[in-house]
Amino acid sequence: MKYCLIYLGFFSILLFVVMGIDKSRAQHHKWRVSERFLFILAALGGAAGGCVGMIVFRHKTRHRSFQLGFPLLLIVQVFLVFFLWNQKSLV
Repeated sequence: MKYCLIYLGFFSILLFVVMGIDKSRAQHHKWRVSERFLFILAALGGAAGGCVGMIVFRHKTRHRSFQLGFPLLLIVQVFLVFFLWNQKSLV
């Protein structure tokens, strides 16, 4: 379970940082991080960081796919953590 939380924490921090970088690059009209890559990081476990990044950086908040997608991925990831936690308790 410890490794699961480390894994999720790593991807959450990574996506949070990438969201900040993308917002900065957008403000300076530079090359951007693709939305697909942001969703890949969120799906790999970084949804919490993506949700926090949306709020902190006010980034991608107008995109319905991000408004719904990141929180839904976060719900799935929280569910999986609780599921894995309960499975470990049974062993």
